[in-house]
Amino acid sequence: MKSSAAAAAGVWGAGAGLSFLPAVSWGRVLGSNDRIHIGVIGTGGQGTYHVDAITKMSEAENVKCTHVCDVYRERLNNAMRIIGGGASSGVIEYERLIENKDLNAILIATPDHWHTKMAIEAMDAGKDVYVEKPLSLTVEQAIECRNAVKRTKRILQVGPQGTSEDRWWKAREAIKGGRIGKVVWSQAAYCRNSRNGQFNWTIDPKAGPQGQGEDFVDWDRWLGHKHGLAPKIEWNADHFFRFRKYWAYNGGVATDLMYHRLAPLLIAITGADGEYPLRVTAAGGQYIEKDGRDIGDTLMLMIDYPSEHTIVLASVMVNDVGLEDMIRGQHGTMRPSGNGWKFSEQGVWAKEFRTANADKVQEKMVKNKEGKEVPDPAHGKAEFEIAGENRRGHTENFFDAIRGKAKLNCNIDLGCSTMVAIKMGVEAYRQKKVMTWDAKAEKVVS
Repeated sequence: MKSSAAAAAGVWGAGAGLSFLPAVSWGRVLGSNDRIHIGVIGTGGQGTYHVDAITKMSEAENVKCTHVCDVYRERLNNAMRIIGGGASSGVIEYERLIENKDLNAILIATPDHWHTKMAIEAMDAGKDVYVEKPLSLTVEQAIECRNAVKRTKRILQVGPQGTSEDRWWKAREAIKGGRIGKVVWSQAAYCRNSRNGQFNWTIDPKAGPQGQGEDFVDWDRWLGHKHGLAPKIEWNADHFFRFRKYWAYNGGVATDLMYHRLAPLLIAITGADGEYPLRVTAAGGQYIEKDGRDIGDTLMLMIDYPSEHTIVLASVMVNDVGLEDMIRGQHGTMRPSGNGWKFSEQGVWAKEFRTANADKVQEKMVKNKEGKEVPDPAHGKAEFEIAGENRRGHTENFFDAIRGKAKLNCNIDLGCSTMVAIKMGVEAYRQKKVMTWDAKAEKVVS
């Protein structure tokens, strides 16, 4: 696999709309011991990672990646080599994977503008779906996908892998149990730095719609303009290999990176289904990376929620020092420690903090140097830790859910509510406005 294929996602079909049979006639009901056959659409960097990982876990998890799809022949051939499939195991047209009755599940690792169309078509064909984050390109697509999950009753896992880290589920238990009082605000960041510029992945100059053999790219299928997914433009290698730089295909650092941070925080603060925002504001700009890209290199979001807490997110691509993950309640504060959390009290609420955490904090009275009895630990000094435990990985959780053994760690409700907040942040930045969420109409209002 050439370096140009290693960092960006590829894709799949722009054929006519499919006429699907009812889902019940397509999908098999899997028993707990049945092998899961999965197809992967999009075999760029992330998709190839999944193909390789699933192949390596094939025996242990009783799964098999049998088919792959990409519009860039080099990436497709590489994925076919990984799964050891024959000539029919790799296709350019994604519809052929969705139509394949031998597949139980589809994993989607394409650029964002294709995510929901493929996911909905797969579910309508009776297949379960793992879709990489973000869930969609637009709010409307996210809502449509959520409704399709409810309608088809299929399994759909969204791909922020951090939601499968036990620390966030331990945080949920702690917050629900009142260990830090009412949560008021939280913070997280995803920051990087690079001499070459973020998302400036290597371009293969031979690749394109005029390319021969492995250099061929089906550009029209990648764009999806026949479906209204992106504008029709002439071949542009920067758009193809570095699609995260352009609004037509994704939401920049917000959808690529902040999504990873927000989804786990929502689990901790509001639970497994997340929460839709109340309003979102944004700040930032294109301060350094001015190479013709659309997206900014610096973005800050403030997200207010109806349950009365605020989440602050930062993503900076030109300095890698970010904000420490932190959840602040009225009575105490939570910071990451190892695979778990360190809890520290707010001194003025020491009584409430210690009452809620009597299993962790033992107060005793001691005499100070003046002979006066004082609490030990002193108010404002009590701390304790709760460790996380080993937990099944995100892809394994998806397979467990298909077999009815587990609940999804990023279900459609969490995936959709995260997407809505993130997309509102993108639009707040682009439009320089405060974005509010009309919960009744399920629409963004500026």
